[in-house]
Amino acid sequence: MSQYEIEIKSLLGEKKYADALKQKMCEMDKSCVCTTSHTQRNHYFIDGNLSDLFEKTKHLFANDAKEKFQHIAEKGKNFSVRTRQKDDTVLLVVKASVDEGTSSNAVSRLEFEEPVTITLDALDACVLDVGLVYQAKWSREREEYDYKGINICIDKNAGYGYLAEFEKVVNDELSLADVRAELDALMRELGVAELPQDRLERMFAYYNANWKDYYGTDKTFTIV
Repeated sequence: MSQYEIEIKSLLGEKKYADALKQKMCEMDKSCVCTTSHTQRNHYFIDGNLSDLFEKTKHLFANDAKEKFQHIAEKGKNFSVRTRQKDDTVLLVVKASVDEGTSSNAVSRLEFEEPVTITLDALDACVLDVGLVYQAKWSREREEYDYKGINICIDKNAGYGYLAEFEKVVNDELSLADVRAELDALMRELGVAELPQDRLERMFAYYNANWKDYYGTDKTFTIV
């Protein structure tokens, strides 16, 4: 079964704004709780062919995961590939856009995210072997919260500073507009604004061109 991720980003910038958001979440929802926290390394790739990557890596996944991956390879408008290490867990992440955004930063996307039993370096080698190349490497610290049934991630990102992501995963493509409206309402309730797609793309492009200056550091930049 296909999964669709609806995700809206809000740029918080400084720690004090992240702390203020967490405080308001707890005030507005007394059952709000941090469900997990972890560090991440994310390696982004470009070029290559997604079907080739599927053939190279399908042996790493169970049958249901293979079907999801194959569906994205066949149906996605465009795609982004990432390898991720989340604490000690290594994952392959593939996203394809289903709206007007890019696969990296779209609001609504087909999503595949599955763990593997090989190292991050070994997974990177599989991706590189089929012709994809590094776009950039990212690092962040993430806290995830359950707020009124919605997953909210508050990240401290190299380059970007603090960023909030409001996200929900659904199985029905017809529900995407309703879920988007639900997330918009929650963001208004919490007093945070969506990071415009054009600004997000400028930030993304700047980081990709300069990632070696930021990866694994606390350094940030400002792009308007």
